[in-house]
Amino acid sequence: MKHLQLNADMGESFGSWIMGMDHEVMPHVHLANVACGYHASDPDVMRATVRLAKEHGVTVGAHPAYPDLVGFGRRSMVCSPQEVENFVLYQIGALDGICKAEGMSLGYVKPHGALYNDMSRDPEIFSAVMRAILAFDPALPLMTMATRDTSAVSDLAAQHGVTLWFEAFADRAYDGAGRLVSRRERGAVHHDPAVIVEQATRIARGLPLIASDGRELVLHADTLCVHGDNPESIAAVKAIRSALDELAS
Repeated sequence: MKHLQLNADMGESFGSWIMGMDHEVMPHVHLANVACGYHASDPDVMRATVRLAKEHGVTVGAHPAYPDLVGFGRRSMVCSPQEVENFVLYQIGALDGICKAEGMSLGYVKPHGALYNDMSRDPEIFSAVMRAILAFDPALPLMTMATRDTSAVSDLAAQHGVTLWFEAFADRAYDGAGRLVSRRERGAVHHDPAVIVEQATRIARGLPLIASDGRELVLHADTLCVHGDNPESIAAVKAIRSALDELAS
């Protein structure tokens, strides 16, 4: 059984618009995926989020996205691989500068939303993201989706010399291939804290989930994504951290 690292998307507010409950989530996670200004956030929010992570001893990762503030980065965009490489590099660099100002080091990269999904399906986009990482710091791991079969992306990462961290989700339904069920479909997001904690512990134990097509699905993950944007989800995050710490003890 692996001791899963909990990660959460952070710093997604923008100006006076507040998104998420970062102060309540941060004490219970190991990794903070900090938005870099393309789908959410701004320099003030980014710096405040890095300071909060430092306060709680949480590792900061870059959370780059398509340039899509209006769509919160959840819409695919037609971009060349070179454009993807450049805007990922731009966002990593921006967050790294803020980390350095706060005496922190950037720990990894996790693309957001549509870029994350497109990367997992398109080797050219996946390679473009890896080239951005290699150009900036080859030691940075890239977080990507744990699916039923990760051999293709593992081989691609090995060719580039990039370390992968595979990620699973406690509060999302999976299809038979081990990909996330679209948010447009009913039942794609779990809301019952008991269901979320059960899914988290099954992933940690290497036990199968039941995919949307009824098949058993085992996900081999290094990290587990949790969300905290309401009191119920905060309670679930606390319960997951407690359950995982108990399993690891």
